[in-house]
Amino acid sequence: MKIKSSNALQRLAISLIFVIIITLATNLVPGTYVHAASIGVTDNGSTIVVTSGAGLIYTINKTNGDMTSCKLNGTELNGTNKASQISSGLGSATVTWTTFSSGATVLITCATSTLTQYYASKYGSNIIYMGTYITEEPSVGELRYIFRGNMDVLTSVPKNSNLSGNSGTIESTDVYGFSTGYTASKYYGNDQTKDLNIKGATGSNVGVFMAYGSHETGSGGPFQRDIQFQRAYPDNMNTEITNYLNSTHAKTEDFRTGLFGPYALVFTTGSTPSVPDFSWMSSLGLKGYVASSSRGQVVLNGLSGMDTNYTYTIGFANTTAQYWATTSSSGVATCPNMKVGTYTMQVYKGEIAVYTENVTVTAGSTTTLNTRTITGDPSTNSTIWRIGDWDGTPLEFLSGKTFQLRHPSDVRNSSWGPVTYAVGSSTNKFPAAQFRGANSPTTVTFTLTSTQASAAHTLKLGITTAYNNGRPSVTINGHALTDPVASTQPRERTLTVGTYRGNNANFTWSIPSSDFVTGSNTITITPISGSSDTSTYLSASFAYDCVELEN
Repeated sequence: MKIKSSNALQRLAISLIFVIIITLATNLVPGTYVHAASIGVTDNGSTIVVTSGAGLIYTINKTNGDMTSCKLNGTELNGTNKASQISSGLGSATVTWTTFSSGATVLITCATSTLTQYYASKYGSNIIYMGTYITEEPSVGELRYIFRGNMDVLTSVPKNSNLSGNSGTIESTDVYGFSTGYTASKYYGNDQTKDLNIKGATGSNVGVFMAYGSHETGSGGPFQRDIQFQRAYPDNMNTEITNYLNSTHAKTEDFRTGLFGPYALVFTTGSTPSVPDFSWMSSLGLKGYVASSSRGQVVLNGLSGMDTNYTYTIGFANTTAQYWATTSSSGVATCPNMKVGTYTMQVYKGEIAVYTENVTVTAGSTTTLNTRTITGDPSTNSTIWRIGDWDGTPLEFLSGKTFQLRHPSDVRNSSWGPVTYAVGSSTNKFPAAQFRGANSPTTVTFTLTSTQASAAHTLKLGITTAYNNGRPSVTINGHALTDPVASTQPRERTLTVGTYRGNNANFTWSIPSSDFVTGSNTITITPISGSSDTSTYLSASFAYDCVELEN
């Protein structure tokens, strides 16, 4: 009996030693668990089912690449009436899969003649990594990935894009009103591209977050806004989480092609996760992927002539890619991980370009720029008076901060007017936008001395966007100034769908002394257009940047 007990104890001791070794290998050595177990992949012929080993199970349709099911800890997160998909769906695609790292990771490839959508996952991780490669703008709709979530599970979304309980559309098929007079839309409450990080929708013990990833292949620059969320769209009862990659909304430049992303969907029990590390995807062989070793960076050592009231951004753009970085208070900035090539670099004060030069990036090296002197800030001009400031935005004006949050008709906005504005009054009394159908004209009153009135002056009016070919028609003391031609602007709506961002443009008039009088003077500003209006706010219009009378 003693011998038998001794053997049993020996076997027990050996078993405990093995358990300890396995535990140490799993928890103390980073990443070893990845190679110790395989991610679950089941190919049913018509679908591919991926099991992460950490609670996430998702299904990809092998016919078209749609994600038809997505469960976390047994709860179905995908909506029941429409799949999650790239663009409006690929229609049909060649869908294949392969594993890496001894089966610890899987890559699903959904290929068409012009677009390839990638899904990738790692064992033990509740993240779906994605990338989208295109050779031309797809015919299946705008380039975006939409996760269509179960609205009964994902109940918490940004309020400005929550359509639940609306009383119907007030503009087109995408801006909704409520009995309270409030408005909401998928266009409202969204971030500028430069601020896209990670954001999501949550419910009881669950959260789905979009890590937006690189937008280097996108278009529109650092200040563009686009759709991120929507809940309870009447024809599609889902909670939608969207990553817009290339868009026709407020389109200001040509589309780029290549690899978009990587980006990811991150699933949690409700807490906001950190942005995942995408570097591991470099080994997957994604089309268009450019390794870090084949990239370079730009370092700006400083800026001279900055206005301390503003944040400065440096932006880089060419036909292949776009990048940006925020400067320090002294103008120092680093823009890393850039593709090689020559870029147009612009320095933005707020959202207006005040300096431009060409910069070349080479692989594996740093392009260093010594302190640059800002030469193009119009705020340095000498003026008799100025309304607002040159910053490329209408934010300082009446209701200027509301465009990205709600429709101009929303009852929470101040009355648009018409406004009579006395120069020297609070800037937020001047309208942020001029709508032919809502608040025209805007009247500006100002006083001139006899010396000022006896000289010619230049009137300058800057805008950030316009709709329906809107441009300003101006009279001064009853004298009509020459009407300008329309500026180049996006063909789509802007001010009613969450953005004031179009193309900054200036209109100038040389005004003879004969048009001025000593004492009180009056200017009126009215939008004109060669096209008819369709509604009060879908009328000839523009958003103000600044108005000034120069010396």
